[in-house]
Amino acid sequence: MFNKKFKLVIVAVLIVFSVYQFYEGFIGNGIMYVFFSLFFLLIYFKNEFLILAFFQLRKQNMIGAEKWLNKIRNPKSALITKQQGYYNYMRGLIISQTNMNQAEKFFRNAIDLGLNMDHDLAMAKLNLSGILFTKRRKIEAQKLLKEAQELDKQGMLTEQIKMMKNQMKRGNMPNQHYNRGGFRRR
Repeated sequence: MFNKKFKLVIVAVLIVFSVYQFYEGFIGNGIMYVFFSLFFLLIYFKNEFLILAFFQLRKQNMIGAEKWLNKIRNPKSALITKQQGYYNYMRGLIISQTNMNQAEKFFRNAIDLGLNMDHDLAMAKLNLSGILFTKRRKIEAQKLLKEAQELDKQGMLTEQIKMMKNQMKRGNMPNQHYNRGGFRRR
């Protein structure tokens, strides 16, 4: 909603005004302005649209999440670096349902920009590994899968990682279809 620099200006103005209110003896008003400034400081580090998009993703509502992400017009100027990583991560999750090439770009950007939580980074690497495996780039996929396993310290992705490893061992490409004779259809 607000540019990241504008949020910091608002924080500074509110702090100055709260100090003025304390000086004038209006302690309640000063405390209120300190809380307002803390709110703007919070949304500087945690973008409000990203938070709402995460809530939609938790409900498996991809359309709702995309709606909130679309409200961020220029991610490079509106978001700090880690938030840009999460923006790309969520875009990759949404687009991976329809366009693998775009999803690969978004996941790579998310990994390059960085994510705060190790399990989020592991999930991004796991998804990218699946995309690369689908594109028959098995060595890159295995490398990313190993990195995802190392990042998954709590074991939240253990089941998905085992499933992906089993598919890689068997050599089953997720999008391959075989007819009765064992030949791939085109």
